[in-house]
Amino acid sequence: MSNAFELEPYMKNVASDLEAYFDQAFPTEWDMPPALLESMKYSLDAGGKRLRPLLVVAACESLGGNRAAAIRVAAAVEMVHTYSLVHDDLPAMDDDDLRRGKPTNHKVFGEAMAILAGDGLLTHAFYVIASLARESLLPADAAIAIVSDLAEYAGPRGMVGGQVADMEGEQGTTDFARLEYIHLHKTSDLIMFSLLAGGRTAGASAKQLEALRTFGRGVGLAFQIQDDILDLVGDESKLGKKTQSDVKMEKVTYPYFLGIDKSREEVRRLSEEAKSAVSGAGLESAEMLLAIADYLVERDR
Repeated sequence: MSNAFELEPYMKNVASDLEAYFDQAFPTEWDMPPALLESMKYSLDAGGKRLRPLLVVAACESLGGNRAAAIRVAAAVEMVHTYSLVHDDLPAMDDDDLRRGKPTNHKVFGEAMAILAGDGLLTHAFYVIASLARESLLPADAAIAIVSDLAEYAGPRGMVGGQVADMEGEQGTTDFARLEYIHLHKTSDLIMFSLLAGGRTAGASAKQLEALRTFGRGVGLAFQIQDDILDLVGDESKLGKKTQSDVKMEKVTYPYFLGIDKSREEVRRLSEEAKSAVSGAGLESAEMLLAIADYLVERDR
């Protein structure tokens, strides 16, 4: 990795803080069905790369912001991401048996409970962000902006719309422009939101938010293209899920259009563009974000 910043210890530290918050994320005084809580926590506690929470915290701290507030915003992002995975894995969607090296939620708890667990995680994310303003950990206008962004980028104009386009897309019927739409909205939008949310938590200026938006779009698209590549050539034991799933479901991917080598070149190009955006944004320190961009190019899982 070209950047001197030690990313791995930082990732572990953020993940540790995130998981500590998950232990208290659902108020103990709430009367919830134990089976629902168990199903939600099963997927939420399954680990994974925790990339989106990492980006929230890194963006916030690159501007000198408060980690305690950022961790809670990061937890909300991970709840939304996890809900999307639980629903993606359902038989009506991708019909997957493994997620993060464990049986998928519906394989353990049944399809109905998996759907409801996903619903619970999605709605609880908004509660978590709103609670920051209520407890004076975040200015109300910042909390409103974060909630508004989350509804936009996770909803029909963002991630949900991207999922629908992905579901409708088939090899031979979807062109390259449509593929880019799918990747930008299915994956990149929530990654871009993570950076904007971290920036808003730290009180970023309009210029800094625009730089974070550009960075998020670039690394989000690079991340999904790398996923496309790993689905073809990755190691299942490292990925924690089956490979070749895109081929079996006849999904369009970057390697389908460009081949493996040119897809890898595109990942590198997008990463460099993203790094350029934040390098000149007047952040207190861009090293965390630069190291994350490098990691996305080099990752094998």
